[in-house]
Amino acid sequence: MKEKQIKLVYPVTQKGDVVENYFGIDVADPYRWLEDDMSSETAAWVVAQNEVTNSYLSNIPYREKIEKRLTDLMDYEKVGMPFIEGDYTYFYKNDGLQNQSVLYRQKGNAEPEVFLDPNTFSENGTVSLASIEFTKDGSKAVYLISEGGSDWRKAIVIDTETKQQLEPELIDIKFSGISWFGDKGFYYSSYDKPKGSELSAKTDQHKVYFHKLGTPQKQDQLVFGGTPEEKHRYVFGGVSDDLNYLIIQAAVSTSGNKIFIKKMGVKNAPLVAIVDNTDSDTNFLESKGDDIYLVTNLNAPNKRVVKVNVDNPAPANWVDVIPETDHVLSVSTGGGYIFASYIKDAVSMIQQYDFSGKKIRDIALPEVGSANGFYGKDDQTELYYSFSNYKTPTTIFKLNVDTGKSIAHAKSKVNFDSDKFESKQVFYKSKDGTKVPMIITYKKGLALNGDNPTILYGYGGFNVSLLPSFSSTRAAWMELGGVYAVANLRGGGEYGKKWHNAGTKLNKQNVFDDFIAAAEYLSAEKYTSAEKLAVMGGSNGGLLVGAVMTQRPDIMKVALPAVGVLDMLRYHTFTAGAGWAYDYGTAEDNKEMFEYLLGYSPVHNVKSGLDYPATLVTTGDHDDRVVPAHSFKFAAHLQAKHTGTNPTLIRIETDAGHGAGTPTSKIIEQYADIFGFTLYNMGIKSI
Repeated sequence: MKEKQIKLVYPVTQKGDVVENYFGIDVADPYRWLEDDMSSETAAWVVAQNEVTNSYLSNIPYREKIEKRLTDLMDYEKVGMPFIEGDYTYFYKNDGLQNQSVLYRQKGNAEPEVFLDPNTFSENGTVSLASIEFTKDGSKAVYLISEGGSDWRKAIVIDTETKQQLEPELIDIKFSGISWFGDKGFYYSSYDKPKGSELSAKTDQHKVYFHKLGTPQKQDQLVFGGTPEEKHRYVFGGVSDDLNYLIIQAAVSTSGNKIFIKKMGVKNAPLVAIVDNTDSDTNFLESKGDDIYLVTNLNAPNKRVVKVNVDNPAPANWVDVIPETDHVLSVSTGGGYIFASYIKDAVSMIQQYDFSGKKIRDIALPEVGSANGFYGKDDQTELYYSFSNYKTPTTIFKLNVDTGKSIAHAKSKVNFDSDKFESKQVFYKSKDGTKVPMIITYKKGLALNGDNPTILYGYGGFNVSLLPSFSSTRAAWMELGGVYAVANLRGGGEYGKKWHNAGTKLNKQNVFDDFIAAAEYLSAEKYTSAEKLAVMGGSNGGLLVGAVMTQRPDIMKVALPAVGVLDMLRYHTFTAGAGWAYDYGTAEDNKEMFEYLLGYSPVHNVKSGLDYPATLVTTGDHDDRVVPAHSFKFAAHLQAKHTGTNPTLIRIETDAGHGAGTPTSKIIEQYADIFGFTLYNMGIKSI
């Protein structure tokens, strides 16, 4: 007897008559009205969609059981890596189910005290502590808060001894670091407040300001940016640790930047270009007297560390300190050393160097996985780093920089037995023969019978590398008997700039082909089958899922696109979206680029009469990174054109953004819904 299906009646989504012409080709956009996040019609649509979705999800018989296990797995003390500021050691800690982690501090061996508790910022935990920066002596700090998950920030200046606020908060800060110049003031970045909705209107003129303590924000000095003839969408200003130099980085896209330097304390000192074009990525690392150290992929796709005299900083004068190797490099400093973190086949390899470029040692890691940290002040003799992989919960280690010996500082207290699980790295061939790595994690003794519920996760963009890491949500999925597979697709940074570029613009289809090949591999090797496979990804990974499910709906049973970039003809018209053009190109570039984008844009490739996978689109109403209109329009097209019995739903979280700062309670609810939806639509009757 066939199991009774949960009945679905979708809300009616009105169609408009908007048609836009690109290079002589008319493209209809019937749901353009959903882009207006300030309209009552859009608000009513969101309410109606959530009512249908919530009704469906609440009727999944084992959803509450999944939520309880997620709650148990999240309910343990989590401690972050310590860092030293002034006379105190600071660290973040979450007692278990606190919506936001609390910042503590400790002097010597005294009892730790609460320094900042973001759980007091709002009743429901939707105001989060985004970042904090201290003066060199640790006496003052600026912390940034995010409200409802938005990328817009407010800055609050405090005296660290009394914890008292020193002046009115600064507002309208976005995509910004904070960098103190002594205790006189600090540098920050922002855009002019856009006309219309601050959550969706275009923002593409980034600027660096200097705020002098004790003065109103309206008097802040514009340091860089703001010239109409030369737009920079991402600009950052920072002062070197020795306070001798101001460094400005300016970019028009998420890849490639100019970098400038200015001597501080020198009257009328000019801002000198180190790199005056955006053809490469170069970041300031540290200064030692007149020498500055840079990390760059200029003439080194896998990156290298160079040094140069500040009086002649052009690339022609750079000297290699850590030359490029076959593995992708990222760098941190602490204890008077440079720590080179290499990615070798999507896992970490750490080496320690002095500033002359002499290799001191390899840092031994517990097993195959990913390590993060190795940063601190120059005079520290001990640094901290974290280690984990997909089955091993995070442990924080303390490293003695002189001996290279590590000891465990804080072991995870999660109630998860990693010995019952295993991870396996495989290499499979994509459509064009390219070898792609994938890590598959599952319970030991897994039967390769093609009947295992499996989530295939991917990203494939923006030079981002997916390295193994532990999460309680993934642990819950695997405890439920699920397989979790992560494919390291082209477009990412796992094999350097060439790997990244192989998945951009007119090469973007390579990313989708890599993901399709991963799905086919999992089925061919009997880990799963099309009836038991879910594909999952967020942001650029949401685009990945949207493109693959519209190109090959036959290879999966469930599709889970989260906060996805789904309208490829208009993504660049919202907030800072134009900065993604390095990866995507835009529909305005030329006819070839327009036709290529139109050919895979998920919103434009939902076809009438097809039976699409069971789909749960997820987004947040305060997402001003990838505006929710992408997800709204995609869901509307799916509901209007899809045939068959698979549900096509959208889950719209309120007071939530792109993901950062999401309260623990909302994370638990989200994943209970996602996993319940996935298993139910795979035909799993009980867990």
